[in-house]
Amino acid sequence: MKQKIIDLRNRPAFLHDFFGATPNTPAYETAKWLNQRVGSLEPEHFRRSYTVEGYLQEIDDAGIDLAVVVGRETPDLTIDDQQIADLVKHSKKLVGLGSVDIESRGVDSTLAAIEKAIHHYGFKAINIEPGFGKPARQVDDPLFDPVYNACQQYGVPVCVMSGPTTPDLDYAHPNAVARLARKYPQLNIICFHGYYPFVNEIVGAAFRYPNLYLVPDMYIFQPGAELYVQAANQFLGDQLLFGTSYPFRPMKQTIADFAALGFKDAVLEKVFYQNAARVLNLNLAA
Repeated sequence: MKQKIIDLRNRPAFLHDFFGATPNTPAYETAKWLNQRVGSLEPEHFRRSYTVEGYLQEIDDAGIDLAVVVGRETPDLTIDDQQIADLVKHSKKLVGLGSVDIESRGVDSTLAAIEKAIHHYGFKAINIEPGFGKPARQVDDPLFDPVYNACQQYGVPVCVMSGPTTPDLDYAHPNAVARLARKYPQLNIICFHGYYPFVNEIVGAAFRYPNLYLVPDMYIFQPGAELYVQAANQFLGDQLLFGTSYPFRPMKQTIADFAALGFKDAVLEKVFYQNAARVLNLNLAA
């Protein structure tokens, strides 16, 4: 039987120059460089997603059942909810997440945007990126409490950005998200990039707080990331989720590489599909 796969972090290149949309530009070279850095065998593969048709073909070729498309709203880079909504209309294989920056919007606009994301667009979670704000903030800063309370009210997870691409690694350390998980025990918190390179620390936090969900995506293939796999095979199997981080890693290659990392078969099924279906309230049969 074919393994069902939900990709928790996926974007087509045409959405933004940041994803390599325009050849012969610094942004294109950065996208290519990052692909090389995380082990892509074909570092310019993302050119195949310069059209909607090409993007959907990549998803089909990889055998992905659902691809979760994540936008952004930060002072330096915005891919707004309308763009995501327009994209996911093209296929039942695409699922959208909303993004808000309460720092720039203010509370009222943020709450309105969250309500629209959930009830109008049908998005399954809300993404925030405090470490990329101006000023950068920790995820447990009280400024973000209205976002967390709204997500709890609507019964959706909040997704937080982490990882080594944050402007300051202080904002990639999981101390703050552990405090957040303690403060909001009923809120499911999805950690994109899995707080790499602080793997030991985030695994420890997730051991203590079962409402923390880790998506190491492209960083699970980096040195030191073996702990994600070891933890999943012991206690973290219900809290680890799969993501390709496309277009910064090829979909098909990433699935094959991920399957070869040493997960137990029962754990791999959870990580590839079951955990995401549960946390985002997704139904593949529909």
